[in-house]
Amino acid sequence: MRTVNVHEAKTHFSRLIDAAHAGETIVVAKGGKPWARLVPLETPAPQRQPGVLAGQLQLPPPEILLEALPEDELRAFEIPLP
Repeated sequence: MRTVNVHEAKTHFSRLIDAAHAGETIVVAKGGKPWARLVPLETPAPQRQPGVLAGQLQLPPPEILLEALPEDELRAFEIPLP
């Protein structure tokens, strides 16, 4: 984290925002006291796009999906993981 005074921030603002964009945190001080902070923006979460895989996946019919699991598979859920 780098601290700069207001005059330096005004003079080198373009460089400071480039540094913040690169991941650095810059504190701007006024009268020797921390006053503001330049930080990089968080990257937005990717947006879901319904239908992206349309036609690429083939699910079994509902009757098969809703069938009860075999007993050995049900017992496997009760075994603790190592």
